[in-house]
Amino acid sequence: MSIWYATREDVKDALDAKETARANSKIDRAIGAATQAVEGLCHRRFYPELASRSWDWPNGQTAHAWRLWLDDNELISLTSLTSGGRALDLEDVFLRRSDGREEPPFTHIELNIGSSAAFGGGSTTQRDITVQGLFGYRNDETTLGTHTGITSGATTLTVDAVTSAAVGVGSLLRLDEERVTVTARSMASTGQTLTAPVDAQMKTTTLPVTNGTAFAEGELILLDGERCKVDEIAGNNLIVRRAADGSTLAAHEAATPVYAPRSLRLRRGVLGTTATAHTNGGAVVRWDPPALVNELCIAQAMTNLLQGAAGYARTVGSGEGQREAAGRGLAEIRDDTYTAHGRKARSRAV
Repeated sequence: MSIWYATREDVKDALDAKETARANSKIDRAIGAATQAVEGLCHRRFYPELASRSWDWPNGQTAHAWRLWLDDNELISLTSLTSGGRALDLEDVFLRRSDGREEPPFTHIELNIGSSAAFGGGSTTQRDITVQGLFGYRNDETTLGTHTGITSGATTLTVDAVTSAAVGVGSLLRLDEERVTVTARSMASTGQTLTAPVDAQMKTTTLPVTNGTAFAEGELILLDGERCKVDEIAGNNLIVRRAADGSTLAAHEAATPVYAPRSLRLRRGVLGTTATAHTNGGAVVRWDPPALVNELCIAQAMTNLLQGAAGYARTVGSGEGQREAAGRGLAEIRDDTYTAHGRKARSRAV
């Protein structure tokens, strides 16, 4: 699975899709295709990747001797810079953007011309400059809740209610310095039960539980075979939307166990990081793509799904005015996303 700009749950919520293996696989394919479409539109990858990349020097950029253009290898932060086998002092290095703003993504590296730092001097021009750092567009993160710990070789992590409510399949997370992606979620016991019976009526939206603080707003819970979405918490009462994710409305007895998707299956050590052990109580940090990028990925995935279900024959209008139904507002979202976050045709001075 590649890095996505929307989660499976984002698209399912937008479509009100049922929780079935068949729907999941279709949605995953649509999100993967939508992510590629977003990257193709904007001519950049948005996620942060720890990497080491090299350039020839001199090269064909015809730039000043103290400037290295990164082109599509945009930088978020710099760890080390070497040239001709020599490590350059980062105090003599400036990260720049073409528009002059002093924030990522940085488009080029400059050496302080008032210092003795210089590119070149190696035995060959090939791969003379090596840049190690965090590459990408931005590293915007949100600290969520905590986890119960994981060994370096494990692929399943149990998280708390706050994290469960805020992540989905496709989320890019950070545990200490390691980045992981969520490839699946499964139900785990919350340790809580209903304290009174609940009937099978949609108007019954209050679920009395042992301890309301054990849950989080936005979390999905499971009672017998019915899924419910927690909208609010009032003391030890959960205010929910019944029969969520296409599940069947049902009555539940007192003492019914409550489950939630707090068991995450992970792909470990992604984007240049290494799988390591993490102790109980560690923080879970989520990487967030730009809001417009996330919105476009959801919209494009929805369009892919709806067109696929119609055999790619959904149209609007009739006669000569008939055209493909691409989804309401999709063109506007694409234009807004490209304007705000697209990497425009390269323009630079030497």
